[in-house]
Amino acid sequence: MSKKTRKKSPNTSSGKPARGQSIRSAKTRPSKIRRAAASKSNNKAGKRPHNVSPKASHKAPSKELKPSTPRDSALRGTARSKATLAKPAAGNPAAKKKPLIGKADTAAAGQSALAEGARAPAFRLPRDGGDTVSLSDYSGKKLVVFFYPRADTPGCTKEAVDFTRLASAFAEIRTAILGVSADSPRTQEAFRDKHRLSVPLVSDEKHEMLEAYGAWGEKSMYGRTFQGILRTTVLIGADGRIIRVWRNVKVDGHAEEVLAAARGS
Repeated sequence: MSKKTRKKSPNTSSGKPARGQSIRSAKTRPSKIRRAAASKSNNKAGKRPHNVSPKASHKAPSKELKPSTPRDSALRGTARSKATLAKPAAGNPAAKKKPLIGKADTAAAGQSALAEGARAPAFRLPRDGGDTVSLSDYSGKKLVVFFYPRADTPGCTKEAVDFTRLASAFAEIRTAILGVSADSPRTQEAFRDKHRLSVPLVSDEKHEMLEAYGAWGEKSMYGRTFQGILRTTVLIGADGRIIRVWRNVKVDGHAEEVLAAARGS
């Protein structure tokens, strides 16, 4: 056979691919063959291939969503309503705990309890000059007790001066007078000496008598609310019972009004 008529054999013994055959298909890498064989053997033995992630091999089947029925919706709405009722809203005043009774409420309770005809609450307190004074000291006499907010202030000074001016008229009808505030005995003495007061001035620094007679409670001044002495006057009979109570006293003409009430009782 001549060289011209000799045909090339399709066998690619030289390692080159035949015409129309790709290089990748002609040359199959031994490493790929080994990985494929190893993967096949692992699958038969129940082992996970090394190149497959755990999440991909153990992916949980997706749950089908069941359509909700009207009964299920009603049950969910009832559960939400119960939870709302069980947990009170932060801004709801009715859900908050009721506060304890404060001094303002105590004063209001004292005002309602200290009514005409009731027995006057007993007391024993220091007065100007270093002595003490009690309700029993005035047994068999009528007694006027005027509670004033603070010694040596304009309104309190006028009130104390007016009762001092009418002290002799009160004495004629067997009626004694006491002035009471929360000032110290030393302050009361300075107040007495400055304005030449003759009525005894009692110091109730712990507010015991003030609260018992309803003369301590909530006050307001210049838009500020605070606890303090409420200007009050009490007329006590010779039998120790309340004849009359004046609340929120206006100083002008007040001493004359109390004198008229003491005369008529």
